[in-house]
Amino acid sequence: MTAGYPTIDSLDDQLCLLESKGIDFVEVGIPFSDPLADGPTIQEASKIGIENGMNLTLLFEQLKRRKSKIPIILMGYFNPVLNFGIDAFLNACGEIDITSVILPDLSIEIYNRNYRARFEAKGIFPSFLVTTSTSQERIKKAVDICTNSFIYLVSSNSTTGGENNFSADQCDRLREITTLCGDTPVFIGFGIKNNDDVQKVHSISDGAIIGSSYLKAIENREERHYLDELLGVK
Repeated sequence: MTAGYPTIDSLDDQLCLLESKGIDFVEVGIPFSDPLADGPTIQEASKIGIENGMNLTLLFEQLKRRKSKIPIILMGYFNPVLNFGIDAFLNACGEIDITSVILPDLSIEIYNRNYRARFEAKGIFPSFLVTTSTSQERIKKAVDICTNSFIYLVSSNSTTGGENNFSADQCDRLREITTLCGDTPVFIGFGIKNNDDVQKVHSISDGAIIGSSYLKAIENREERHYLDELLGVK
């Protein structure tokens, strides 16, 4: 989900709804003007979040006051974090029990060289993205970082919200990467829309990440119905 969407103050109620449905954790997106890894649905939600006035300072304030106890992971791009200040960001994450962040434009090399010691000193462990075309050597580097978080396995070479048929060859490759990650949890995202997709992903990995389809349900005010269908509730 995206902070500040659809309204500036809808975050807490959304978290409570997701917790009531038994969702394991929520990836809260930090709105950014140029979300390169995201498709049109998340781009639009991010644009609306910014127009509504959402920023990191307000997001941390809202998360401090949240009623829900559901685990939260922050997802965003590195520029807003740099502008906020690395240490201030890590301290704020620690104050609200956020233990992992997803920063898709922060490379493994720059993280290890410039930031790893600071993140780990605060008990914050990033979750890095790998794709079906990522080399075995690079996957191992990501796994080394993510032993206390998880690997975000991108199901296909596309932006969020794209189509995905989960072909046999694709599933074999996803399964191969999951095995390569060993004991480090692997969650698969991009193109997961319904209960059938979730079941396929659960047969391969530790879980499914769903973003665009849920944001579309929010846009249509159908999030409760969508969650019931997603979870197979009759």
